[in-house]
Amino acid sequence: MTTRIIRTNADIDGLARLLLARKLPMTVSIIAGADRSHQQNRLSHLWYAQAAAQLGDRDAEDVRAICKLHYGVPIMRDDVPAYREQYDSLIKPLSYERKLALMVGAMPFPVTSLMTTRQMARYLDIVSRKLTEQGVKLTFPDAGDQP
Repeated sequence: MTTRIIRTNADIDGLARLLLARKLPMTVSIIAGADRSHQQNRLSHLWYAQAAAQLGDRDAEDVRAICKLHYGVPIMRDDVPAYREQYDSLIKPLSYERKLALMVGAMPFPVTSLMTTRQMARYLDIVSRKLTEQGVKLTFPDAGDQP
């Protein structure tokens, strides 16, 4: 799957050239929004590390895998039909342990890396709520520490 973020007229021209170079038939999906931001990405990784340190029974990659599977996958499945089809055919039939293993590692199944900033904001809201419910104290760099 090819993904392009369109922010300028030059980006539109580049997309047009890409489409013209492809063989037909093809399916094109357009999703409103932009790729997740670097700040959102850094915040998610900070929270994974904080949860791992405070919960003590798993490392940051374990927390990341759990969050991606439990909170990220449902967002992507709901918002992107092609994602749902691919996830359902490749990942859904696997055991829970294998699904978790595929969320991280050398070749992880993409979840948050495909999210728009709006989707990533929803994801971070859910992660924040769920980790806080488990007693994890999270840092919110842009707004100071939340209670």
